[in-house]
Order: sequence, then C-alpha cells, then structure tokens
Amino acid sequence: MPSSLYVPILLAGMIITGSSNSLWSKWQDMQCVENCGDPNPANHVLYEQPVWQTLQMFLGEMLCFLPVAYTWLRTRQRTAPVFLPSDLGEDVHLSTKLEEDSQELRGWKVLLLWFPAACDLTGTTLMNVGLLYTPVSIYQMTRGALVLFVGVLSVVFLRRRLWLYQWVSLLTVMAGVSLVGYSGSLIKDALPSTLRSFLSDADPSTPEPVGDPEVTKVLVGVFFILFAQVFTATQFVVEEKIMARYSVAPLVAVGYEGLFGALTIFLCMPILAMPSIASSSPFFDLPRGWYQLVNTPSVLGSGIAIAFSISLFNYFGLSVTRHVSATARSLTDTCRTLSIWLVSLGLGWEKLVFPISLLQVLGFSFLVYGTFLFNGLVNAPLFLRPPLTLEETAGGDAEEGEALLASQHLDDTAALPVDLGQSGYDVLPKDARVHAQGVSED
Repeated sequence: MPSSLYVPILLAGMIITGSSNSLWSKWQDMQCVENCGDPNPANHVLYEQPVWQTLQMFLGEMLCFLPVAYTWLRTRQRTAPVFLPSDLGEDVHLSTKLEEDSQELRGWKVLLLWFPAACDLTGTTLMNVGLLYTPVSIYQMTRGALVLFVGVLSVVFLRRRLWLYQWVSLLTVMAGVSLVGYSGSLIKDALPSTLRSFLSDADPSTPEPVGDPEVTKVLVGVFFILFAQVFTATQFVVEEKIMARYSVAPLVAVGYEGLFGALTIFLCMPILAMPSIASSSPFFDLPRGWYQLVNTPSVLGSGIAIAFSISLFNYFGLSVTRHVSATARSLTDTCRTLSIWLVSLGLGWEKLVFPISLLQVLGFSFLVYGTFLFNGLVNAPLFLRPPLTLEETAGGDAEEGEALLASQHLDDTAALPVDLGQSGYDVLPKDARVHAQGVSED
C-alpha cells in the first residue's frame, strides 16, 4: 500500500516535470547560436529548430521503455506461482474471457501505433513553431483548445453523442482561447509601443523599427498552435480506437510512439537536408540545426533536460491516473498551466500589463471552466443538464437486483444467498439432486 507521501509526490512531480518541459523549450528558443559576439542584438541568431525539438520529445518518450524493461527483468527473476486446481481453473477461465474481449498488441500490429506517432510528430512540430512567436503562457493556454477538437472528432469518428452542456462547454473553450490569443497579442504589441514612445520623447530622431508587428507574430503563432491541436486530437481518437480493440500497457504505447516518431524523423532527414528545402526555411535546415545543437552547450543541455522531463511527465501522469484518478490528473494539468505563467512572470519573460492581463485571466478562466464542464468535473446549470431516463431513475436498482438474483455465486458483493431471496443447503445432503426450481431427494 502506498505511503501517505506517495500521492503528493506524484502530483508534485507531474506539475514540476510538465511545467519544466514547456519552460525549457521556450528557454531553448531564446538561446543565441550564431553571431553572439555582435554588439547589435538584432544580428544575433537564436535557436529556431522545431524539428530537432520534436525529436527531443520522441527520444524522451522512448525512455518510457526503461521502467517497462526493469519490470520485465524483475518478473523473469521471480518464481512462478503455484495454483490449486480450482484456482487454476478459474484463472484459465478468466484469461480466456479477457482474450475474447481484447487482443494483445504484438507482432506487426504494433505498427498501428505509427499513425498516431505521425500525428504527434506533425502536431508537436507545429506547436514548436508557434512557441517561437508566442509567450510560453499563451502557448500553454492555447493548447487547452484540444478538448474542442477532441469533442468534435469523437462525434464524427467515434459516433459519440454529446449533450447540450458539452456543446456549450466547447463554445466556452473556444471563447477562452480567443481571449487568451487576443490578450497575448495586445501585451506583445503594448510593450514595444511603450518603449518606442519613451525613446521618441528622449530623441525625436529615433527611427521606427522595420519588421513585422508583434501582434501579427503572436496571431500567427496562435494559429500554428490551434492548427496543431487538430493533429493532436486525431492522435487521441486513433489511440482510443486502437486501445478499444487491443490491450497494451500505456507506458509501452508511449515508448512505441516515441520510437516510430524518431524513426520517421530519421527517414525524412535526407529529404529535409536537400539544399532546396533547407534554404527555404531555417526551421527545416537540419544540418545547420545539428551544428547549432552540438556546438552550443546551453542548447544541448536543455535538450537533454527536455527529453528527461517528457519521460518523467508521462510516468507521473500515468501514475496519477492509476493511483488517484483521471480527474486529479486534469486538475493537476490545470495547475501546470498556471505555474508556467507564474514562473515566466518571475523570470521576466512576460509582464503584467493592466488591464490587458485581465483579459488573459478571463480567457484562462473560460478555458478551465469549459474543460471541467465537458469532463463532468463541475455540475452543469439546471437548464443544460440532460434529462434523466426511466432506466436511470427506477430501472437501475431493478437491473442490479436481477443481476444478483441471476448470479449463482458470490462475486465482490457482500450479499448472501438468503439475503437475495434464495435458500438452500451450504452442503447438499447425500443422495440429493438439484432441479431447476428446488431440491428434491430420492
């Protein structure tokens, strides 16, 4: 039985590793890799390699194989348990039933995980591009739009039915994402405007900077992050379809997706290294990115930290789901978003600009409420609640009673046969024969 400190350690580990992942990625984007000695900061070249950052993520997911391999080695060292004949028969019956319900994912069927890995690759690369143009808090909050796309795709492909309150929650999430993106663009545009007005007052001959306005860059970044959620939602839906048919440990699935994602990037490297493609955008110049990675210690060190943080975040997240609940994992993920914002404010990466920051707080509140409402973590308003059917009100107890009466053995209930209206002998007398409606003796 886990100790009293075990669950708090899991929750704290999930918040720390999840927050550090996004913070390390943003810090890596801010590292100078070329022309760092130039006194003009405008000539400095920052690390902008979203493909290499995606590879870091997949390598981190591959580290999830380590606890799986450790468990497998410990299991092989243990002696096989000895079963009594009755227990062995029950175990064989139970295992046969489980095999009928779901098949184990092995052999060539493991390649089915390549498709969600491809979706993960595309979505993560697009999000890394969006992170280059947006503050890390805006990046993390915009990712909350994932529930919107997951809900729509589950209706289209999984044939699920959403109640009215769930559709309202999706609209609430959409409103929250819009407010977060809009507030982020205003903050990014307000700070340079204030600085330019201060410089122009001090020196009227100060020229206006030439380049794209900050608001345009932030909106482009938000668009990339939102577009990435389509692929991430597709990944979740495909994973659910696979898990519904095949049984596989979550850590094993994460490890395989990391392996397939890394292999896909390695296979695409010769194509992306072609001069015609590499020169079109610095984002896909893989030879230049490799040179920047290995020759800049801060970039290499942060890449290793990102890989380990992703691996630990998956481990802590799955452990929280197993030992606590999926609800606790959702609440902890919300705290992770808030902690990222607070840390970025403390590091000076972002500023509180009144009253624009209030829009960001309001948008984040809409995101949290919409997500909690969709997942049933908060009660929906009375006029949005689904109507209770007859089976849910009166039929539930009757169905449970019928199931218990039909059962001829005690499962995990504490009810005795006499409590269920049944009577009989604990041990049948000699020469007794059981009939359908009672017991008769010869």
